[in-house]
Amino acid sequence: MAEMNDFNAQVIEEFRANGGKVGGQFEGAPLLLLTTTGAKTGQARVTPVVYRAEGEQLYVFASKAGAPTNPDWYHNLMAHPEVTVEVGAERFTADAVVVEGEERDRIYAAHADANPGFAEYQEKTDRVIPVVALERR
Repeated sequence: MAEMNDFNAQVIEEFRANGGKVGGQFEGAPLLLLTTTGAKTGQARVTPVVYRAEGEQLYVFASKAGAPTNPDWYHNLMAHPEVTVEVGAERFTADAVVVEGEERDRIYAAHADANPGFAEYQEKTDRVIPVVALERR
């Protein structure tokens, strides 16, 4: 876990230093920083997350690379749905709302078409990967 935290810290620093642009495996990917409140700790947690934009609406995907469990940030926003979003050089608060049913399936399919890794993530796991709308406050 410490390696992932170090990796995320580097991505977060690069993102903030370059107005939302990063290199490495996320170069060119639509990336935002999602700040959640820890479900157990109450502490702010910042996570780089790939997103999909449809007009002004942003969506994130709790893929955890196809792991059998949801990522920590998803558990955090279920406990505390008010989040902070950094996209490009912009920062705003939002309410995290889980998208379900046909709308979830449509958004995930469109995202997987644009980012084939996400199709692989869904194939690797038995859980339905949650789609979360970030509704600007």
